[in-house]
Amino acid sequence: MSPVMEGIPRGFLLLCLISLTRANSSPTISTLLVKVCEDTPVDSFAFKIEATDKENDPLTYSLHGDNAIYFSVDRNTGDVSVARKLDREVSDLLPLGVSVSDGPNDTPGEINVLLKDANDNRPNFVESSNDIKVPENTPTGTSLFKVQATDDDISYAGQVRYSIDEVTPSHGLNLFNIVPTTGEVRLNGALNYTGLSSNYRLRINATDGGGKCFYSDVKYLSNIAFYFINVEDVPDLNPTFLGLPYITNIEENSLVDTSVFTVTAIDPDIDVNDRIIYSIEESTADGLFKISSANGTIFVMSTIDREDIGDAVTMTVKATESQPNILGVYASTTAKVQININDVNDNKPEFYKCEGSGEEKICSKASHFTGDIAEHLLASVPINMMVKDLDKTKSIELTLEGEDKDVFSVEPQFTMLDSVVQLVVKQPQKLDYEDKHQMVVQVIASDPEESSFVSTATVTVMIEDTNDNSPRFPKDTYLDLKVPEHSPPGTVVDTITATDLDTMDQGNITYMLLPESIRAYFDVKPHTGEIYVKNQTLLDREVRSSYSATLQAKDSGGNLGTAYLEFIVTDINDQHPVINREYYQEFVEEGTQLTLQVEATDADEPGTVNSEIMYTIMPSNYSEYFIMDPDTGVLRNRVELDREALDAALKGKIELTVTATDKGMPPLSTTVRVIINVEDVNDNAPEFKNSSYKFSVKEGEKGASVGSVLAEDLDQTTDFNRISYRIIDGTFGRFIIRTSSEDQGYMGNINVDPDVELDYESAQKYYMLRVEATDLEQKKAVVMVEVDVLDVNDETPEFEQSMTFSVKENSTLDEAVGTIIANDKDGNHSLIYKLDSLKCRCNGSMSPCDWFVLEQETGEVMVNPKHKLDYELCDQAQMEVRVIDEYTEKGDNNRTGKVVINIEDINDNAPQFIFSDSIFVVVSETASKGTSVGGVTARDRDTGINAQIEFEVAEVKFKDINNHTGVTNFLFEAVTTQQKDEYIGIIQTTESLDMRVKGKYLVTVSATDTGGLATNTTLEIFTIDESYRVELQFRKTKAEVEKNEPSIIRSLTSATKAMVEVVAIREETSEESRASVGSIMVAYFVYPNGTAIISDEVEVMISDPQHALVLEQLGLMYIAGSSVNPPKSDPFKYPLIGIVAGLIIVLVVLITSLVCTRRNYRRKLKAAKAMNSATMVASDNLKSGPVVPGTNKYTMEGANPVLNLNIDTSMVLDMDEESSDVDKVSFDSLDYSDDMNTSDKDIKPVMQMIQEEEEDNGLPEYIEPLGAALAQRNQKKGSDNQQVGFSNPAFSTTDL
Repeated sequence: MSPVMEGIPRGFLLLCLISLTRANSSPTISTLLVKVCEDTPVDSFAFKIEATDKENDPLTYSLHGDNAIYFSVDRNTGDVSVARKLDREVSDLLPLGVSVSDGPNDTPGEINVLLKDANDNRPNFVESSNDIKVPENTPTGTSLFKVQATDDDISYAGQVRYSIDEVTPSHGLNLFNIVPTTGEVRLNGALNYTGLSSNYRLRINATDGGGKCFYSDVKYLSNIAFYFINVEDVPDLNPTFLGLPYITNIEENSLVDTSVFTVTAIDPDIDVNDRIIYSIEESTADGLFKISSANGTIFVMSTIDREDIGDAVTMTVKATESQPNILGVYASTTAKVQININDVNDNKPEFYKCEGSGEEKICSKASHFTGDIAEHLLASVPINMMVKDLDKTKSIELTLEGEDKDVFSVEPQFTMLDSVVQLVVKQPQKLDYEDKHQMVVQVIASDPEESSFVSTATVTVMIEDTNDNSPRFPKDTYLDLKVPEHSPPGTVVDTITATDLDTMDQGNITYMLLPESIRAYFDVKPHTGEIYVKNQTLLDREVRSSYSATLQAKDSGGNLGTAYLEFIVTDINDQHPVINREYYQEFVEEGTQLTLQVEATDADEPGTVNSEIMYTIMPSNYSEYFIMDPDTGVLRNRVELDREALDAALKGKIELTVTATDKGMPPLSTTVRVIINVEDVNDNAPEFKNSSYKFSVKEGEKGASVGSVLAEDLDQTTDFNRISYRIIDGTFGRFIIRTSSEDQGYMGNINVDPDVELDYESAQKYYMLRVEATDLEQKKAVVMVEVDVLDVNDETPEFEQSMTFSVKENSTLDEAVGTIIANDKDGNHSLIYKLDSLKCRCNGSMSPCDWFVLEQETGEVMVNPKHKLDYELCDQAQMEVRVIDEYTEKGDNNRTGKVVINIEDINDNAPQFIFSDSIFVVVSETASKGTSVGGVTARDRDTGINAQIEFEVAEVKFKDINNHTGVTNFLFEAVTTQQKDEYIGIIQTTESLDMRVKGKYLVTVSATDTGGLATNTTLEIFTIDESYRVELQFRKTKAEVEKNEPSIIRSLTSATKAMVEVVAIREETSEESRASVGSIMVAYFVYPNGTAIISDEVEVMISDPQHALVLEQLGLMYIAGSSVNPPKSDPFKYPLIGIVAGLIIVLVVLITSLVCTRRNYRRKLKAAKAMNSATMVASDNLKSGPVVPGTNKYTMEGANPVLNLNIDTSMVLDMDEESSDVDKVSFDSLDYSDDMNTSDKDIKPVMQMIQEEEEDNGLPEYIEPLGAALAQRNQKKGSDNQQVGFSNPAFSTTDL
């Protein structure tokens, strides 16, 4: 190398070489953020990478990074296509590494791909199904349950609305509705477990609000879930009698407890199936019949006599449920029962005496008749006799009996009517008073059809006579007239009378006792012959034990008759027996023998009947079970003791009353209680109340009650008498039995299996069930139950066709809207139509209304003239109608159906704007043509084409901050879109807005339907002018700021509580070097109420330490628009430096070699000094190892944390004008040194050295060789200019 070249520093040559190389600029990437629809198909265009090159070199593009797998790029055009399916719900922001090359230079960058939502997620139910129990009496409008579905999409596509698509059975569609926005399911009508259905299946649809992105068509997604509502039966129906009317027959004289008829009532509440209690409310013949409260069987209660009660008895029976219904009362119903009394030949002919005549004639039964007739007279004898038979059909034969029957004849001898009977004298010669005073004959009335029906009447025919006989006593002597001592006066001893054959002396005989002395003790009544005690005191057996007297009788003619009397005075019994205990008590098990002795004494004279004691048991409920020895007083059970034969209320306790009686006259007695406790043992098997049962049940009724069997275990304790039932044979899987406890025992309730329907038309028309009753110790009883399946007439009327009609709103038609047609397969029928209910669908829910009427005879549906149809109030009417066959005799006579009347819309409503409290704000700077700045929503109450709305901006005014209003150009236009039944008008700008104006735009929007009906509303759109622009200075590059833009916006929003709208992000370059020193974010801070904040206010808000630290970490340095700004560099400085450097290269190229040779040694010496200085620097940022000034070398040999380059530690460290571009970057980094992590002792000397530089143009001494090199560099470029230091709080040398 020549000596001249050796004198040129090698570093200067390197600088020249690098400068020439950098003459070709790197490409610039302008695309930093793009939006791509997540439903963009694979291989479809997504976006274009916008890049420029100053030299317009051909550019090539490539992708890198983790997200590069989702895209592919055209290497030559920069068009990016989708390579793999995108999913916003996985990640909505995809940082995509890109690289653009112009050949020599590669520019790396990062594009944030923001995925726009497409409606690609269906709503998902939180619970896909559920079972809900609802009582059938739940009030209409009650909230039953709430469904919830979530949608991972956002905006309208994530908004879920609910609807009920289907209800099974179909009639349930009107019973339920759902709030579209909340999913709350409510009851819309009355439930009926028996009349409608016991369960419903709801198919609920969840549909999102729809959305579109890549494709132009709006896409709606939905999902369904099934919910099951089980209706719980409640007792709300009255019992129902089956088989009406009730008419039966019974013969008179039927035995008591004879079964007459069975009425059957059921509880229509199937699941409740309450027990029915029967009773008789009233009867035309009280006390004649009774009814079983358990099964409704009517029995004979007393003797039935048709002749007394008539031909028929009518009674009212009542069926009452055993439990209160939902109203707290015992539901009941009544039915009439007519019992016809069949006549039988049960009355014999009877004789009657009659008094009076004509209508006043009164007859009464008689068996003795008399008549007077003179002896030897040939005539009829008047006896006042009539013969009657109370039966409907009668035949009477009359005959005479008796010893005198030949003397008379009877008339008539045969009759079929009630007749007068007479006796006619046949042999008058036998009427002789001396032979007979009277003649007696028996008149016999007999029934030829029933020989046992005979009545006899005695007829006495009196014969007149004269008085020619004396009185006579039956006996001449009476020796056994006994009377107890001390008998009270008037005590009758005996009655002795005499007889006289003369008729005139009958009742005219008088009596007297003789001698007169006897009358002090006894006397006789003169006309009756009654002998009685006259003096109680004198009559003492101990004084005198006997008396004698003569009894005299005298007739009316003075004729006398006598008899001898002897009186015997007897001892009286005046002492009671005495029992030696107050009461007796004994315990004995049933089935064993009882022996108990009762003892008593009597104080009367021993050896006489008065002291002899006899023991007896007084009659009581169970006295016949026992026997007592009357002489010894030993009590034993006559029969085997059975506790079950006792009244259960006694709990086995029997109380007897034993009487000890002496044999005196009158007998005296004493009683004592005897208590016998009979202890229970299990000695009884269950016994059915009936030997067999027979029930009937209608076909086709699931779970229907068949009947109940009742068995009783006579054991009286629950350990032995509890019974359970089962069907052991004959059920064929069609019947079940349940055990229930009743007052009289345990009842087995037989029902049809709830899952089975009996079919009369099948071969099985009756079933013989063997029912077994078992107690706890498995003692059993079996009974046969016959179940007859009853046929049901199911020929009910049917509707012929679909009953859906249409009528236009506002109609007042005189003709029918439609005609309901039904037919009946029965040949003889008469159909009428009835309206059960009418509901109108108003605002999506059904409610009662009366817009239509139904003609009963013709089935024509007419508009109610009292109302005017309005589609907007109600768009549909549903009629529950019933067709009834008036001639049906059995089974259901009606069928219900639903008539749907669709009310058709006409265009009679103008559009209506939907109020919104939204505040619309537009940032004027960001508003370009087509920018959405607001929106309106309207709905037309009409439907179809009549509800279609078009929006138009009718007028635009501007109102400034001084409230001055003026008309402007049409800066806005309305774009109409539709979302379901609502129309949305999106207000867009038609051109860019003036950034300088302050105030608000008053935009009048018109909504017009297809019929020309229109409505206007005015929107207020607040403007945010450029005075509110805020410029945020970042120390990081534009690419880094764009990457962190979401985090920066969140932090700024958190600090200011305002919406942050970023207008632009641009690079900030140094004026001296043209190198990028950071970036600036231009933004507006707007509150929801339309107000914005200026730079100073923003700076105050983000200065809060809580937010400042986060923003500093994101690279924020300061706010450019605030009152404090950093110093700006001279924009011509760095270009001039470049020109000077080029001239120097041209002028000194020949001496470069010499300078490099001469400076070689000095560089090595300075490097050694720099290494030595680096070991002594105290900094918190130093990690390990020495710091090499000017190279950013630390921590690791050869590492540069900024450029990621390895620095050769052996390269020369002379940092003057010959330094490389790498070193120049290091130089720039030293300009921002405020945040260097150096100690105070390090900072002060540096500041001192800078001051010394200002005072002296000579080279000052520096702590670091790098400082000296920088100072020399600045001197060469800036001539005599002062050294300028730039302070940047965001960076330090060690950071770089």
